[in-house]
Amino acid sequence: MTTNDFEGRVAIITGAGRGLGRSYALALAARGAKVVVNDPGSSVDGGASTEDAAGSVVAEIRAAGGEAIADHGSVTDPAAVRSMVDATLDAFGRVDVLINNAGILRDRSFHKVDLDDVLTVLDVHLTGTLRCTHAVWPLMRDQGYGRVLMTSSQNGTYGNFGQAGYATAKAAVLGLMKVLAIEGASKGVHTNTIVPVARSRMTEGTIIGDQTDAESLPPESVTSGVVYLVGEDAPNGVILNAGGGAFSVTELPETRGVFLGRDARPEDVRDHWDEIRAGGYVDVLENGPAQFTKFLGMARDASGRDGT
Repeated sequence: MTTNDFEGRVAIITGAGRGLGRSYALALAARGAKVVVNDPGSSVDGGASTEDAAGSVVAEIRAAGGEAIADHGSVTDPAAVRSMVDATLDAFGRVDVLINNAGILRDRSFHKVDLDDVLTVLDVHLTGTLRCTHAVWPLMRDQGYGRVLMTSSQNGTYGNFGQAGYATAKAAVLGLMKVLAIEGASKGVHTNTIVPVARSRMTEGTIIGDQTDAESLPPESVTSGVVYLVGEDAPNGVILNAGGGAFSVTELPETRGVFLGRDARPEDVRDHWDEIRAGGYVDVLENGPAQFTKFLGMARDASGRDGT
């Protein structure tokens, strides 16, 4: 099976009734995947809506000759998530792909924001991702194959004014992805992250204000990267940025650093700050324990030089 061949594969996509999720669903269905289109039809801020967005996408897929079912549950509801997975198994017998795409926005500067709004955003973006992934993880491990995709954001990596809840959630899913990439590797389960740079309900009027710019960043321009990340030859543990036909990978490097001794004082850290944060040479560490190994090595090297 190649990236462009998803025959026999089953994909669940949350928040797939519009925009990016819809584009992913149509693309995977066109390549032979059986798709579960999840979307409660809510507004951008998570409010109620009567629109059957999921049903509309399912109708598009079926009209093109594909197979799909709609699910209208919220990723914030554990029972709804379990029901979605059960319905998928009843309809298609397995789950091969999970794309965690559902999201809402409730932006406000931190000193003005209602904490309940922050927690609601976290519940959708972070806890919802945890719920859905945890529900399918045993199935993927048992069958020896799975592809899980997280959705992060530039604002989770670099921050943005007024998005404490959103940025926190988007940064947190990166940590989850790194852990699952390690844990799933031996079982044929790959976990990656997409960072979309695209026109959507959440970016129009905020990040993307100009119509010409919006037309340069259609949701479809992200989809090729997504299809690759959930395909047979997908990498593992990668953060892929995609938008407008451009693609890049975000690494999480750290500077080489300076050994100041076990008795270093705060003043020593201050006085060597430029060296500590100096760029040029950086280490890209494979996992958390690798940093312990790095620092232990620096300490051992220093002990060998000074004879202590």
